[in-house]
Amino acid sequence: MDTPETADALAARLAAMASTQRLRIVATLVEGPLHVSALARRVEMSRALLYMHLRKLEEAGFVTSRLELGEDGKAMNVFSAEPFTVTITPAVVAAAIAATDESEE
Repeated sequence: MDTPETADALAARLAAMASTQRLRIVATLVEGPLHVSALARRVEMSRALLYMHLRKLEEAGFVTSRLELGEDGKAMNVFSAEPFTVTITPAVVAAAIAATDESEE
């Protein structure tokens, strides 16, 4: 059995998706990987703001990034959606609290 997430880890994963903008980013990446400039245009967001959202999604494991060389030889940061399932039940919450309590002992 997998080790349950701590309460902080569970809260961070849930918080990463608790944003309409981040939901839109993931939904757009479901169509396929995109470099930051193209993604920013599709979700109608500045690249600076987009990077902030992408960082949170990447830290939570919902997206990944890789560098690719463009036709002009410039490095492009390409993001992809990762497969994931988030299940939140009272039992999951209880397990997260128990894991937190054990790690604090």
